[in-house]
Amino acid sequence: MKVSKPTQVKGQAKSQKWKDVRGKRSRPPISSSDLKSSPVMAKVIQEHQASVKKKPSVKRLRKKAKSVSESKKKNTPQSGLKKSYTQANGSSVLPMEKESDDLQDWKEYSQSFNRNGVESSGDMEDIRPGRLEGEALHYCAERDDRQNHVVLVMQENQTLCFRGKCMLTSLYGRVEVMGFTIEEGQQSYALFSPASHCPLTVRALESSHRTRNDRTDASVILRKYLPSALQKKLMKRVKSNSSIILLEPMETPLTRFLSSFTNLSELFSPPMSELVSAVLDTPLNGLGMIPLVSNVEGLKMSESYREALNTVVSACNGDFDGCAVILVCGTKNVGKSTFVRLLINTLLNHTTSVDYLEGDLGQTEFTPAGCLSMLTVREPLLGPPFTHQCTPEQMIYFGQSSCEADLDRYLESLKSLWRRRPLSRETPIIINTMGWVKGFGFQLLVDMIRFFPVSHLVQLSHGGITQCPTLTPDFLRMAHGYQTHPPAQTALDEFTESHSPPRSYTHLNVQSDFQGVGRQGTSKHQRTNEHRELSLLAYLSQLQSADPGPVRPLHSLTPYQVPHTAVALGVTHCEITPSHMFYAANASLVGLCCLGEKITSRGGPVVLSQAPICPCVGFGVLRGIDMERGLYFLLTPVDPSILRKVNCLLLGALSLPSCILTTQPGFEGEMPYVTTDYSFDLTGAGKLRVFKGMTRPSQIGM
Repeated sequence: MKVSKPTQVKGQAKSQKWKDVRGKRSRPPISSSDLKSSPVMAKVIQEHQASVKKKPSVKRLRKKAKSVSESKKKNTPQSGLKKSYTQANGSSVLPMEKESDDLQDWKEYSQSFNRNGVESSGDMEDIRPGRLEGEALHYCAERDDRQNHVVLVMQENQTLCFRGKCMLTSLYGRVEVMGFTIEEGQQSYALFSPASHCPLTVRALESSHRTRNDRTDASVILRKYLPSALQKKLMKRVKSNSSIILLEPMETPLTRFLSSFTNLSELFSPPMSELVSAVLDTPLNGLGMIPLVSNVEGLKMSESYREALNTVVSACNGDFDGCAVILVCGTKNVGKSTFVRLLINTLLNHTTSVDYLEGDLGQTEFTPAGCLSMLTVREPLLGPPFTHQCTPEQMIYFGQSSCEADLDRYLESLKSLWRRRPLSRETPIIINTMGWVKGFGFQLLVDMIRFFPVSHLVQLSHGGITQCPTLTPDFLRMAHGYQTHPPAQTALDEFTESHSPPRSYTHLNVQSDFQGVGRQGTSKHQRTNEHRELSLLAYLSQLQSADPGPVRPLHSLTPYQVPHTAVALGVTHCEITPSHMFYAANASLVGLCCLGEKITSRGGPVVLSQAPICPCVGFGVLRGIDMERGLYFLLTPVDPSILRKVNCLLLGALSLPSCILTTQPGFEGEMPYVTTDYSFDLTGAGKLRVFKGMTRPSQIGM
């Protein structure tokens, strides 16, 4: 694929993961007025402030502070061992004997607490285990306005549930977020808690350092991030097994691009159902974080949920002989994606990487919808799918959010991905599946269990029953799949000739009991079609510059020029007359694919007669077609060195989000690609699809 691009637009924005932004956190200070910009938020703030004046803060705290720990552990005595250790920013702390006079004063100040045992002030109430909210955050958190960050002291099993986004660094002790443990000395991690998904919860864990002098070491850390007065105030909260975290505001090309659309401007604010539970007068609010009170439920795990996690993690840690292959299945809206993210994060506490095979076309984790992929995960997933979009090592563009129209191509695509995985690889792999578990969907699931050497099958359900037959090894021996039928399984035998033979597996039944289980979310940004649009917008945000600045609309970016004769054009989901192909492809999303055979042209465009199964390296927007010069104009974040391998553009059923077309600043009159004056009698004519909020029976559990 030959591509050319004007020299004056060199340095096209490349794919940026949020981890690349960690070194560029010198952002402009965020004022508290930023959170009060919308009329709704301003009204809620006024009502909240009025309610605070009426209710005594101490009484409110006693009523709402609840313990979330299941069992209390005894604290071991702390010794006064002096040691040098590395902090999260990489600097080394000098031994205590080389400290300055000012630091010596801090040492004496902290020792006064050690001599007196536990401080006997009336403020001890705010350090009880439970949710940090309201007045407790004023006691445990201090903000440095000059550096625009907050230092928060948490006790063991205390939690902070919030909406918004931030960078989190563990300065002292350790905390857990979505199953991943963040310890002092590690890098900063980006946390995303938008209104589209369950709010994130930060939980303080028991300290792993048993022999350190907690107050002396903590005082050394605090003086680096807070002024003297705030240090002394916060030191009163440091107890045995305390954790200290640094919270900083975060802005990335992704968040800037999403907030440029009016309908997504409040994506990281609490949804309407949580506004009355939001705490809007804490040191954290100015960072872009909004704490939530304890009546808002964060991630809720049932007993069977925890047992399944522990069983799988133990198997991957050595209890299982061989490579663990974990297949996660279940009906829609039972928490499969959340379970997979939690499992990946937990495994990353023990191993450097986890492999992942995507089998869910409608709710993909790392790519826009309509893709089947396989990749290696090395970073924790501390947000919903649209916050960690990336390019997998292996990917096939199916082109639809459901495989209902072409079951064989779906299964053959999954087989093709699995064949590319080395047989000697011992990294655990997680296989995600669709929520279609009835009829042909169930038969496909049976085939997948037979095709892959599954060692653990996690089946999620709700309501005390399974929404499909329990997929135990005994049941599978007599079950009928779409391509496999007992006792003769020709499709299975052919596929497993060069792979490990099927074997018995451990079946784990998980009952989900979180609020709204089995039903699709009805609040703004919580519907599945909105999740798909967010993932696609997140992918397109990679076209933006990594440097802070105004968002550039897509029509202002310079596209690549691709000759018609260099690539083939195909359609995955329907048949289109070749003469109408360009009309269908213009202003559409296309998959950038690599066919095995060379493209030969007789001087005109090359059109494929059927959808191929071939590697996909990314996506682009076909923003224009020049028939006179024979050129496609393509916008894509894929690197030019990879684009040279592309020789096929695949058009699928997935369309660009309407906000991309309707939000094009700089135009007067009609916008490109959007018109109100045309005939519906034309072939291919149609309206932009608009979601009218109608609830299907499947969304209410019927």
